[in-house]
Amino acid sequence: MRALDCDSRREEPSHVIRRIAPSDVALMAGMLTVFGEAFDDVKTYNGARPRAAYLERLLGSDTFIAIAALKGGAVVGGLAAYELRKFEQERSEIYIYDLAVAAAHRRQGIATALIRELQAIAAERGAYVIYVQADRVDAPAIALYSKLGVREDVLHFDIPPRSPRDRPAL
Repeated sequence: MRALDCDSRREEPSHVIRRIAPSDVALMAGMLTVFGEAFDDVKTYNGARPRAAYLERLLGSDTFIAIAALKGGAVVGGLAAYELRKFEQERSEIYIYDLAVAAAHRRQGIATALIRELQAIAAERGAYVIYVQADRVDAPAIALYSKLGVREDVLHFDIPPRSPRDRPAL
């Protein structure tokens, strides 16, 4: 667990940055609440929450990374990422899937601290890059990611799953 002093005028850390372990299901639930509120998508993040056993398995996997920002024990920010092992070389890359900070706690360095913790985890794992997407209209996210990395303009496509019986005949 790493403590980060987000307000240099205080003697004690105002926020704690912590990697979420399989036994921390309650913290993961707190992250889901923060994500739902921050993204204005409460239904997706809180409408059909996974069972505790599912979250324990996910948090215990070697491909999922969850990091929480805590203040007074409450989750005020979070980052969810996936490690993707590559096939063309013996290396991996880490994808930031979600990153959010509760509205009342923004502009305090929390998002940067979450990414810095992920950078340390990525270095420990030998990952060669961390990458993230941002919506063109999300200026704060673009500013944050531009400060920490190199921008690449790419296109993103959502392709729906399709069962074999739904495939058109050739």
